[in-house]
Amino acid sequence: MAVATSGRHLLVYDVTSDPREHIRKESPLKFQSRCISCFPDMTGFAVGSIEGRVGIQYNSKTMNKDKSFAFKCHRQNNTDVYSVNAISFHPVYGTFSTVGADGVISFWDKEHKQKLKGFQPKGKPISCSDFSFQGNLFAYATSYDWSKGSSFYAQGTPNEICIHYTPDDEIKPKKK
Repeated sequence: MAVATSGRHLLVYDVTSDPREHIRKESPLKFQSRCISCFPDMTGFAVGSIEGRVGIQYNSKTMNKDKSFAFKCHRQNNTDVYSVNAISFHPVYGTFSTVGADGVISFWDKEHKQKLKGFQPKGKPISCSDFSFQGNLFAYATSYDWSKGSSFYAQGTPNEICIHYTPDDEIKPKKK
């Protein structure tokens, strides 16, 4: 289990038997963490921030240290930066999605460091998302995410839950 706390701290707990702290580290991202999600194989995690970045980190203190990296996403025109609101891993392929305050959904392959698919903006922030157990459905919710504060909240704007069928060609890793 991975936890993002204030002050850009990240904690990884081993919960296989008696829960205990496994790793404590500082986030590789420069700004506040907004979301965190463990890899399906539990070898690491992805952390998203308010600055539109994702950090891929591995749990072992020595192994895979060189494989950790960070990348920019949820940006428009290199000037407008939006928070990453949720990261969800595909249960079969280990690829993942990010959704953000820009209303964009993106599918990624961390092993090949590439974007698999980008969707058109949904017109309002996407606050959360996840894949079904089989991985063939992707659910996400559009709603105000408070990233711009209370003065931008439009009372009465409907929240929506959407389901997207996810065929293999959208989410399966591509050969490099």
